[in-house]
Amino acid sequence: MTDLVLETFRLNGRLLATGDKLVQPLGLSSARWQVLGAIHFADTPQTVAWLARSMGLSRQGVQRIANELEKEGLVSFEPNPQHRRASLVILTKKGCDTYAAADQRQTEWVNGLSQAFDIDELRCALKVITAMRVELD
Repeated sequence: MTDLVLETFRLNGRLLATGDKLVQPLGLSSARWQVLGAIHFADTPQTVAWLARSMGLSRQGVQRIANELEKEGLVSFEPNPQHRRASLVILTKKGCDTYAAADQRQTEWVNGLSQAFDIDELRCALKVITAMRVELD
């Protein structure tokens, strides 16, 4: 298990570095792309705290990134009818377009990467990683 955890750390570093290179031409980093993705995939508009929990990150870190994304016109903060001080984070048109461009780049990249693996290997790896995350939650 220790070897798996250490290899996962190494893989995470490589994925972040590759992600940074992949979306750098769009003015994004892996962290900013991850926040845009969390907003994109949320069923309804969410607060920074909810986004942070869903990604397993600190609220402060996600707030900093959300503030940067707002300054660049990729997200906006809208009033939250459930909570006066915790605004909802919404993708703008520019944010949707930027996320779609990043998603296109990622699709091309992952399709090439997946050629090195059998579908059963990928399913097994996903099962183990998901089980580990659930156990840690």
